[in-house]
Amino acid sequence: MAGAITRDGSAVAEGRRSGPLIVTEDAELLDDLLRLCAAAGARPEVHPGVPRHRGSWEAAPLVLVGDDAARRVRGAVRRRGVVLVGRDQDDSGVWRRAVEIGADHVLLLPDGEQWLVDRIADVAEGVGRPALTVGVIGGRGGAGASTLACALAVTSAREGRRTLLVDADPLGGGLDVLLGGETTAGLRWPAFAASRGRVGGGALEESLPELHALRVLSWDRGDTVAVPPQAVRAVLAAARRRGGAVVVDLPRRVDEGVAEVLAQVDVGILVLPAELRAVAAARRVASAFGMVLGDLRIAVRGPYAPGLDDREVARLLGLPLVGEVPFDTPPQDGSVPPGGAARGPLARFCSAFWERALAEAGD
Repeated sequence: MAGAITRDGSAVAEGRRSGPLIVTEDAELLDDLLRLCAAAGARPEVHPGVPRHRGSWEAAPLVLVGDDAARRVRGAVRRRGVVLVGRDQDDSGVWRRAVEIGADHVLLLPDGEQWLVDRIADVAEGVGRPALTVGVIGGRGGAGASTLACALAVTSAREGRRTLLVDADPLGGGLDVLLGGETTAGLRWPAFAASRGRVGGGALEESLPELHALRVLSWDRGDTVAVPPQAVRAVLAAARRRGGAVVVDLPRRVDEGVAEVLAQVDVGILVLPAELRAVAAARRVASAFGMVLGDLRIAVRGPYAPGLDDREVARLLGLPLVGEVPFDTPPQDGSVPPGGAARGPLARFCSAFWERALAEAGD
């Protein structure tokens, strides 16, 4: 990335959102703040006092004022997003100085480092409405949940939304295979096993395979079948911060990692054929997922047992009905993914779902 940081002037980063404004002459504190900015992926503007050029103070998305500079910024225009940063845990006067400059927060290092990294990362990435996140679960084995998850993601991307497809089932064989991209370069789940705290949304997106205009986080063909729950939490939170849509293909069990996913899922879709055994199996799955997921709906597909239709299945399970999932038969070589035929019945079903879901979410 182009751009430069100077201790007496501005840092202009081309092609990305501006970073925070740092005001301090304390060299040790500045080094710490620059380190935290680097960890958050932000390029700051650095000044010893209120910037001389007009508008820089007011326009900065976040202002970090060193305690040494509090006196020098007293006359600056009052604004939101000012943080007074110091180190002396025993200095009660820091609160008075924060009031004098109109700071929203007082932060003392090193204790507040993680909080500050998160705030700086919000500035670097931009924080808007999180992605509408949809989880798809099979009511029984072979119900077609992975196919529907792929079709929802492919349809969302075709309609112009930033879309990420997440494979949360390590025993499913890999969604990249279903999409015909198992050899496509990019990271898979095992690469994120050590993730903690905050993962950069932009960096995550750029690191993943791109297939059919969407990004895919899948499992590889190695021996790893789990990543720590905290890594799952961090990765999915990063995916959602980018906005758009996230579709998650879920297994039929709830463990610690799946519970972390469900905590960030807005709508769950339970997919099952209209068969009595499938309804019995789906009732158990719905009971387990319903304890964690607030909005669980069902989608029904054939074959239909005598006396059953989609409405009767919904009544038996006591869940809202998304609709009947139509059959779609794309080529098996992955050249046309599930939902890839824009005028096909499965793509039309997915488009109708997104239209309703986004309207309900207020988008």
